Amino acid sequence: MVWPVVIICILLAAVFYVRMKARADKDRREPDAGLAILDFGRAFPEEAIRAIHATVDEKAYFVRLHDGKVGFMAAHGNHFICHLIAAGKVSVDVSHARSGQGLKVHFADFSHLDGVYAFASPEIAAEVSLWLLDSFNPHSDAKAVPAG
Repeated sequence: MVWPVVIICILLAAVFYVRMKARADKDRREPDAGLAILDFGRAFPEEAIRAIHATVDEKAYFVRLHDGKVGFMAAHGNHFICHLIAAGKVSVDVSHARSGQGLKVHFADFSHLDGVYAFASPEIAAEVSLWLLDSFNPHSDAKAVPAG
């Protein structure tokens, strides 16, 4: 009499496991810009995002912040690794980019994020490179050199 109860319990557990796995697979989604913004906001709540550009595969996002700083997010499963880039801690090489739509980026303080990031257009790649090179910083400490 015990064996039928054990077999029924095993079958119910198997059905429950299959249903929960199917539900988890359905809920698992690809990273997107909305999720990236939410994760960046949780990591850096005091920073306001002004502009965001995704790579072609949408596995990485570069953000321009309200005060001229730059942030970076790389997809890691269902969440993002969020990084606030300090001035002088990144280098950009455009010679490895195909057709001007990509940037080879080296993060001095987080080298595991290094890579070639491709964008939808050369204009977006150029804009992100300006952000990264800190040449689009409205609060730059550089002094104006007098003409003459």
